[in-house]
Amino acid sequence: MKALKFKLSGKTAFFKKPDVNSYLYFTYGNIHRVALLGMFGAILGYGGYNQQRYNMDNVEGYNEDYPEFYSKLHNIKIAIEPLNEKGYTPKKVQVFNNSVGYASQEKGGNLIVKEQWLENPKWNIYVLLDCDEANKISDYIINSKTVYQPYLGKNDHYANISSYEIVDAKQAEKVEKVDSLCPTRLVEVEIDSEDDEQFKYTEKLPAALEKMSNMYKLEGFIYSNMNVENIELENVYNIEGKNIVFF
Repeated sequence: MKALKFKLSGKTAFFKKPDVNSYLYFTYGNIHRVALLGMFGAILGYGGYNQQRYNMDNVEGYNEDYPEFYSKLHNIKIAIEPLNEKGYTPKKVQVFNNSVGYASQEKGGNLIVKEQWLENPKWNIYVLLDCDEANKISDYIINSKTVYQPYLGKNDHYANISSYEIVDAKQAEKVEKVDSLCPTRLVEVEIDSEDDEQFKYTEKLPAALEKMSNMYKLEGFIYSNMNVENIELENVYNIEGKNIVFF
């Protein structure tokens, strides 16, 4: 099996949590599956949430229950390998003004926006080349083609795609450690109380969209250097000596 591998990075990123907060907008700590599919959709020129309200019956393979990018790409298998130390990306609150006039009901129409941004995020991204859409993504990235500008969660945060290559992906037969984000339902890790160097990053991240509302469906993920106690091997591949979990 072959897979596309590339480095995804940026100066900043913002993957907005939908939680209501009148003071501050929070971000997820890592890029998630839905955001990645949206970025791939931008590269390929597929429609997003804004285009969904129009009649898309004439678009082949498009299901108007979802945005076009999600309808076409939701079956591809991706993997995310955090490159920031221990899977943690530093965050910083940014304060800026939205003065378009209709942003706020206050006098002057000025809205003070506070957002929590990731600073210097970076990941290795893998796409398993087992379907036509995955191969199309590979073609566009390897040949540096894009229809729309890819960004990291919001158009203030440009995405840098580099070090792209096609790599061999061999089904893993035995796994002692996992080197990428992994759904917690697939793995159990063993805690060694005497190992001071071990770490475990966990977070609930968007993994899919709800059909009726297009809201995020969250799933628990783990990134750790702890030994694996039990894991489902079906979606684990060995790539360049690393155990990478596709989901």
